[in-house]
Amino acid sequence: MTETANTWHRYLTDYNEGLGLVYERFVLNDFLADLAQRHAIRSVLEAPLYGMAGVSGINNVIFAQNGIAVTAVDDSPQRIQGVRRIWEEDLRLPIDLVRVDAGGWDHLPFPDAHFDLTWQWAGLWYINNPAGLLRELVRTSKDLVFVAMPNNLQVGYWMRKLVIDRDFFRTHDESWTDIGRIRAILEEAGVEIIEQGVLDVPPWPDTVMPANEVLKRLGIRSRKLEEQFTGDGWQWSTMAYYLGQEPELYERVIRYAWLDRAPLPWQVKAIWAHHRYLLGRVRHPSG
Repeated sequence: MTETANTWHRYLTDYNEGLGLVYERFVLNDFLADLAQRHAIRSVLEAPLYGMAGVSGINNVIFAQNGIAVTAVDDSPQRIQGVRRIWEEDLRLPIDLVRVDAGGWDHLPFPDAHFDLTWQWAGLWYINNPAGLLRELVRTSKDLVFVAMPNNLQVGYWMRKLVIDRDFFRTHDESWTDIGRIRAILEEAGVEIIEQGVLDVPPWPDTVMPANEVLKRLGIRSRKLEEQFTGDGWQWSTMAYYLGQEPELYERVIRYAWLDRAPLPWQVKAIWAHHRYLLGRVRHPSG
């Protein structure tokens, strides 16, 4: 799922994200934890820190929990303030939050080859100059670059585009879901792609919106369905898991990951996957 324009404010204090988002975070966490272990990652940069819907700025918790230095970049002072509160008061984990101007994504304030991993998740179509950001992710990485965007093949994407959220696509450049375009920019900037694939392949489509809101936009009125997807019985919060309030949540949610974990070629999973990704290694000049 990707962030909608005006919902991020609410999630800075309301951590009830919905089943789809909690699932997405857990699958991403598993991928990032494995990546850190395989490549001995000790420092990471996420830019931008938004892109995924729900609670902004918590994609790097899995890194911080494992003692990895985390830096994240945003262009909104209000969101940075909210994310800082979450990390300092609730998570009590270290993070370096850095603000850039909305037009400054092509000039990140970090030295060359500074981080073991630079990455972004589903944020390219929210920022000015996505190509410039991609080049900056390459410049500031000493080793790996990881980029993921929504998969424009799966049915939920087209349901959102054609039926339930047409305004979004009038104001956002969906050409940044073209993984081939992203790959070309990364390779031109000096990255060797070492892995590509899909992530976030649950048994439901990716419509971004909560299930109850989707039903309303489709014109489906049912008290029974509304009660099923709202209320105290429909509370899903990654933060509750991080804070130890629902330690069993991971096991409850990850049971839906049978397709993510299935030993199938990623090209087969791409028919239903919510996100596609590229993982590359920066080719530094010899000497």
